[in-house]
Order: sequence, then structure tokens, then C-alpha cells
Amino acid sequence: MAKFSSSSSSSTFHSTIQSPSTTLIINPTNAPTSHSHRHSDEKNLGDISMQFGKARCCDVFIGSSLIVPWEMHFVKWLRAELKMQGFSCSLSDRSRLRDARSLAVARATMDATAVGMVVVTTRAFSNPYSVEELQVFLDSGKLIPIFLGLTQSECLPRDIMERRGNLWEKHGGPCWTSYGGIEKEWMEVINGLSRVDVKLEVKEDNMRSCILVAVRILGTILGRKSTVERVRRWVEFAEEEFPFPRNTSFVGREKELLELESLLFGDGRGKGEDEIMKTSSDQNPSLSRLTEERVVGEISEVVPRKGKEPAVWQDFDGDDDDDDNDKIELQFRNGIALVTGDSGIGKTELLLEFAYRFSQRYKMVLWVGGEARYIRRNYMKLLPLLGVDIDVVTENELSLGKQGGGTKIFTDMEGEAIRKVRRELMRDIPFLLVIDNLEKEEDWWDGRNVMELLPRLGGETHVLISTRLPHALNIRPQKLLHLSSSDAMLLMRGSLVDLPVEDINALRAIEEKLGRLPLALGLVGAVLAELQISPCKLLDKINGMPYRQLPRSSNKEDLMLRRNPFIVRLLDFCFSIFYQTEKPKKLPLRMIQSSSWFAPAPFPVSMLALAGKDISEGSLGSLLWKICRRRFTCMCMRQLNNVKSSEDHELADIMVRLRIARSCTKIGCIYVHDIIKLYARNTDNANNAHAVVQAISTEGSIQEHSDHAWAACFLVFKFGNTPSVVDLSVQGMVSFIKRIVLPLAMQDLRAFSQFTCVLELLRVATEALETMEDLFLSNDDSSSNKSPVQFDPHLYNEFAHLRATLLESRAKLMIRGGLYDIAEQLCRTTLNIKEVMCGWEHPETQATRQMMEKLIRLQSNF
Repeated sequence: MAKFSSSSSSSTFHSTIQSPSTTLIINPTNAPTSHSHRHSDEKNLGDISMQFGKARCCDVFIGSSLIVPWEMHFVKWLRAELKMQGFSCSLSDRSRLRDARSLAVARATMDATAVGMVVVTTRAFSNPYSVEELQVFLDSGKLIPIFLGLTQSECLPRDIMERRGNLWEKHGGPCWTSYGGIEKEWMEVINGLSRVDVKLEVKEDNMRSCILVAVRILGTILGRKSTVERVRRWVEFAEEEFPFPRNTSFVGREKELLELESLLFGDGRGKGEDEIMKTSSDQNPSLSRLTEERVVGEISEVVPRKGKEPAVWQDFDGDDDDDDNDKIELQFRNGIALVTGDSGIGKTELLLEFAYRFSQRYKMVLWVGGEARYIRRNYMKLLPLLGVDIDVVTENELSLGKQGGGTKIFTDMEGEAIRKVRRELMRDIPFLLVIDNLEKEEDWWDGRNVMELLPRLGGETHVLISTRLPHALNIRPQKLLHLSSSDAMLLMRGSLVDLPVEDINALRAIEEKLGRLPLALGLVGAVLAELQISPCKLLDKINGMPYRQLPRSSNKEDLMLRRNPFIVRLLDFCFSIFYQTEKPKKLPLRMIQSSSWFAPAPFPVSMLALAGKDISEGSLGSLLWKICRRRFTCMCMRQLNNVKSSEDHELADIMVRLRIARSCTKIGCIYVHDIIKLYARNTDNANNAHAVVQAISTEGSIQEHSDHAWAACFLVFKFGNTPSVVDLSVQGMVSFIKRIVLPLAMQDLRAFSQFTCVLELLRVATEALETMEDLFLSNDDSSSNKSPVQFDPHLYNEFAHLRATLLESRAKLMIRGGLYDIAEQLCRTTLNIKEVMCGWEHPETQATRQMMEKLIRLQSNF
């Protein structure tokens, strides 16, 4: 991690370095970027530039002489990050430059730079160019050393000269003799290096933190307040990069983790130079040719730019063979891994553990839910996390003046937004993109292949995908098998020790009956930890649960439950525990049943509790649970009777402790596994779905709970061949469209450019409203001479205005996509409704008429 000493220094950076969360205080009078200093440097540099035509003044010069992969990975990442933040940056390995011209350009850049960063490794002290760079930047007071795999305290002259310790046994000694240097000068450089205040000490497990500190330091030194602010936002986003906390009871899977690490990072991490080059040459002979042909030492002529163009490595001699290089890169590692396995086998846990272990090697972990209806939207939600300036925020407003140019169709506009995400992921900045639970290879909305969402493989960004599909995306999968017997026992026993033989035998019997499925084993371990029951009694209780046949379904989780009735009995037993609670009135059970209708994302406990409270007690599958209650009334859970009815979060904590739900990093939210959701859905009815829709409409926020807003729309409306589940009243439908549909459509257009799904949402909402309107008008009471409109004119007026709003919104979208004929039909219908309801001279009617006239002119021009 980056470390800073508090001692004073005579260097140009007279600063007070505080913790990374505080702002650096720089003395502007001594800053190296002063006008007089910069003017002198640019004048001298101009003479050299006229001769060689390459060097220019830059903000940061990075000197490196690297060969170990993780070191190169860090330096490339640092350079790309600095460029993206707007710093002009030059990277050079001068030891590999071929001619005097290139060396002169590099030397001139060193003199003109504002900050000099030199990579310090065990080999640097035997490299004349690294020693010279340290000397130059020490003398000018511009040095910020980057210790890679070292600490400043380990780089003492006496230790190096006398080869003290394992660190200097190979690379120590009189290093100046390797290049014909002078001992006194070498000693002065190393002594000066040991007294530098501002430095970075980088290891493989703190790379992200060091990048963050480096950007913050440079932003403060060079007076870039906006950069410091972006770093602060970056830290805020990173705090919620993981959907779940780290699993402290994670067991086994070490072999699978090693395979993922080897697949994504390769076999060269930590090897020496000779080993790397030998391995690379053996694997592909053309690699050595490319290594010789491509110039490794590089200086990029960069000027600060607004925006984020891709960082391009520039070569002195102009040789660039990207296609060959990409081909070779893909042969070594293509940066993608696919984990397959049955539901509940532990795919998500494996990916989560990998992400936590190696998070410091990535700028951010980007977690994307792979469910078919949500994957595209989840992917587009990465835009703000990547810091992209989204043009669609203003371009996608539903106004006639921002139409899309006629022939530009919606798929092209959506593809452009997708390319913005892919472009950010194809830089030299490493991200870990995790797609969890990929349901299909094609997008549910338009059949777009999922591979179109992924960045070009072979770059710094890695992709991890989990799926129940046996094969997907033409990628060789890593299939997860069940846990070993020892790991299964460890997962069930937890902290239980000194168990008698009969209890151990009971656990082995449970393990065998559960098929060593990690999800079920975790439930057993939680029950044993939370209930006053021995493994033998638990086995008897589960065996005593009444057998019941689940309804047939094409869902794979249902198929797994039908094939393993012991898991169903285990879940029946766990649910029976919640049925025993009298205060609050069986709310935990109702909350679990409600969870099956929410989106596959973390949901707020308050919203879940609200849905549970709206469920009638008669819909709890009471016959089964009453039988269970009569059989297991002797059992109690710790602190269960002390829970107050108002403490919804305490109830959620009970669900988490029993592993029925899992906690989330987002405060106040929990998550329920798909198997438990489907089991719970088999014990409830559509009344619960209605309660969920009401809770989302009442408690939900479109900005924070948009996934669940979409889930409510899937329950209320008919999409494709999927029928609706919930029937709302007229007033309920009007309220739902106002509170959920229209705000959700507007947000998805503005933030994520989701034209296809928004158009479909508005269409099905309009059709549902029209159907309900026909039923409303046909509901005539013959006993009176009044029509339904006369009975409730305010409701009908609201109804008609809402239908006109939906039609007008769809018309503006069609104009945006250049579909003028459809837009005209929708606009005419809207105008007819407004003329009847509002009158000819009403401002809303006049605005719609003006839009109609402009639309007619557009069609004539088109």
C-alpha cells in the first residue's frame, strides 16, 4: 500500500501528506509547474523537438524496466488511469530503446515533465537508466518512486551491497559494476531514495489502493481539483461493488479457485525474466519475434483531452502489429471463464470468493445479474459506475425537437449505448465483470447475443460467468461438482465439536440424502447452529415431515426439487419454524412467500414486510404448516420469542441466520436464492403476487428499486406469450401506470437508452388500459339511467388523460426512431382524446396539434 513518512523534505513537493481520504496540501510557490519553470523547459524542449520531432512537455513521466507480468500489469494500469483522468503521461523503458534519437527524446521528456515516477524493483539498481532517472528526478525534486514488490525500508545501500537477506541474495552486490558506474554516485542515489517522503509501495494485494493514492497525489500536486473529486466518487462506488458480504463460512473449492486464477492471470505471475521469455517462446515461437519487433520502451505524446478516448500505446519506429499481438494474447489467456453447475451447487459463492480475493487487481468489480429479462438493463447500469458521460441523458428526452434523423432505428441507438460500456471495458484499465446466473445466450427482448455485450477478449478486463446451462457462448466451461465429504461435513458442523458417533453418522446420512448440495448443507448447518437440536433429532424430524408432490413444471429448479424429496422435506421443516411464531402473526413466513415474486435482485426488508403484512393468513398453505406445528411445538429458536412485531429487520435477521435469506451489502436489503423462491411460490397463490405489486407501488422508488418495478410490470401486464398474474382494479391500474410505468420508462430511456423494452412496456400498458376502458364502459347499470362515466366522471377523466399520455409518449418515441407513419397514427388518436376531454382550445390539445403539424412536415421532408 502507498505509504508516506511525516518527515520534512527539501524536494520541490513541499507538502503535508495525510491519509488517502484527505486532501494533500502543496506549497504552490515551489511547485514544479510554475510559469517560469515551465516556460524554460518548453523552450529547451522546443529546440530538441525541432530536431527529433517527438518530445513534448507532459505532466507525468514513468520510467520502468519490467518483465514480471504483474509489474507490467500495474504500470499499464497506472498509465491508462492517468490518461483517463486527463493527465498527459509518458511511459518509457529506456533500456530497450534502439538508437540515440529515441534516447534523446526520452531524456528531453524527462527534463520537461512536471512529475517523475520511477519504478523501483530489485533489478532497477543494476540498470543504468533506472539509476539515472532516480538521480535526475531526485536532483530536480520531482521524484515519486514506485516500489514494486519492495518497501522503502528494504532498499538500504548496505543491505544491497552485502546481499543481506533472500531479497538481495540474487540481485544485490556492487550493482554499479554491472554498467560501469561510480560507487559514490550510486550510493548517493540510493541514500536519496531512502529519504523520499512521497512514495508508493505496491504489492499484488494492494494495487488498486496504490492507483487510487497515485491519482490523488498527482491531482493535488498539479492542482486538478476535479480529479480529486472523481477519486472520491470512485471510492464511494467501490464501497457497493459487491452485492453480498464475503462468505465467512466458505469451504472447499480451492482447486476451482486456482484454476480460475490460472485461466485469467496466466502462469507467469511472479516468475522471473528468463522463465517468462522461455515459457512464452516455447508456447508460441512468433512471440519472440514480436517481442523483438515491437518497441517496449515507449513515450506517448499526449495532451490533456476532455472525455475518454481509448489509451493507445505509441511506438517510436511506428511498428504496430495489433492483430498479431491480439492473436498471441488470446492463445495465452482470453480473459473469460465460464462456471457451470446445477442450481445451489455454489457457483455464485465461488465467483464471490474469487472477486473478494483478487479485487485489488482490478479497478472495480462489476456485478451483473444474468437473468434473461434483466441482463441487458443490468449491463447498461454499469454506465454511471464506469464514469461515462452519457449523452443519452439529454438526447433521449421525449421531445419532437430531438428526433433521431429518420433512418436511425432503435437497435442502432441501443447498440451505440452498449458500445460505450464496451469501450470503457477495453482500455488498459482492468475490471472484473461478473455475470451471475446467465439464463440464456440470447437477450430476452430482441434476441441479441450476450457476446455482443462483452468487451473484446484478451484485454485487461476479465469476465466471469456462472450459468446452469451445460454449454454457453462457445467457451469451455468449468463444471462445478458437489463438495467432498470432508468439506460437506465441515459446512454442516460449523462450530460444533466433540459430536458423539451417532450424531456424526446422522450428519453423514443427511449429507448422502442431500447429495452434498452446498445450499442444502448450509441450511442444515444453520439449523443446527440456531436450534436446540442434535443431528440425530434433526434427521428424525426431517424424515417425519409429510411427503408432498410438487406440481410439474419445466423449470430446472422445480425439476431438482422433485428429484430430491429430502430437500423439499428440509425446506418444509425450515418453513415450519416460521409458522410457529405468533408475534408477529407469521410475518417471516409471509415475507419468504412474498420474496418469490420480486425481481432477482436484493430487495428492501421494509418492502418485503409490507407485502407480507398484506397477505391473508388463509393463503399460507395452512394445512401443511398446521401439521408441522403440531409435530414440532417443542422446538424454539434463540431469541425468536423476543422479537417485536414492529422490528421487521429483526425478522429478516432470523431469515438470514437460518440461511433462508442472505444479507446484502446494501443496507436494509436481503436476497433469497432461486430454489427457495420457487419452493415458496409452490406454497402460496396469486394473492401474494398482488400484495407484492401493491408494496412495490407504495413503498418502491424508481431510482433505487427499478428492478422490482419491472418485476411488478411483468406481473401486471402480458408480455409476449407470458400471461399477467395480477388483476388490478381501474383505480389501481391508473395509479400503477402513473407511479410505476411512466417514471420507469422515462428513467430507462434517459439513463440507459433502453428503447426496445420501454416501447414494449408502453405498448402493453396502453393495451391493458384500453381493455379495461372497454370493460369499464360496458359495465352499465340497467337499474338506473346513468352510464359508468356519469357514476364516476373524475375517474373516467383521469383514465382518458392517462391513455392519451401513453399514446403521446409512444408517438414521440416513434418520431425519435424515424417511424413517422406509426407516430402519426398514435398522435391522431391522442388528439381525438384530448379534443373530447379537454376541448379544442385547451393548451394540451393545442400542443398535440402542433406536434401533429410538425410531424406532417417531417414526413413530407423525409
